[in-house]
Amino acid sequence: MTRFAEVNPAALTPAQRKVYDAMIAGPRGAVQGPFHVLLRSPELCARAQALGAFLRFDSALPPRLSELAILVTARFWTAQFEWYMHAPFAAQGGLSADIIEAMRTGGDPRALMQADERAVYDFAVATHERHGVEDAVYAEAHAQLGEAGVVDLVGLLGYYTMISMVLNCYEVPVPGGATPLP
Repeated sequence: MTRFAEVNPAALTPAQRKVYDAMIAGPRGAVQGPFHVLLRSPELCARAQALGAFLRFDSALPPRLSELAILVTARFWTAQFEWYMHAPFAAQGGLSADIIEAMRTGGDPRALMQADERAVYDFAVATHERHGVEDAVYAEAHAQLGEAGVVDLVGLLGYYTMISMVLNCYEVPVPGGATPLP
């Protein structure tokens, strides 16, 4: 059982409708998961969805790397809906199925990764587990991603941490009985 009901488009306030319509018209093309919760605070939802759209679709990171960082975050938080939505995007972006499966099951995917993937993975894991990164991890991320890439990576990790918290606190389920993360 979830702690919220999906929004009824016919019952939206004018402020909610404005945000809802913007999401439908934007790169997401839909209102799903955490945004049904966030619409209860239309201003927060508007700002969050705009930041998320930038980080996901327009950041300095290519989809293969941004989706990898999203999966690390989803796995760290065991954010079921986030994993369910982004594992296919990661595969479409070029992340190998073996890496995705190793992450899903809690394995260490590093041996399967290219250098830029390892840099993102190590940076994301360190950020989540140790709340910061060592000099060597930072230097490798900077070498692989550049200055803007590292800044966007930090923003992406923070944003998807917030989204994971919304998903977990409101117990947003995966659609259609999909297999949850272990």
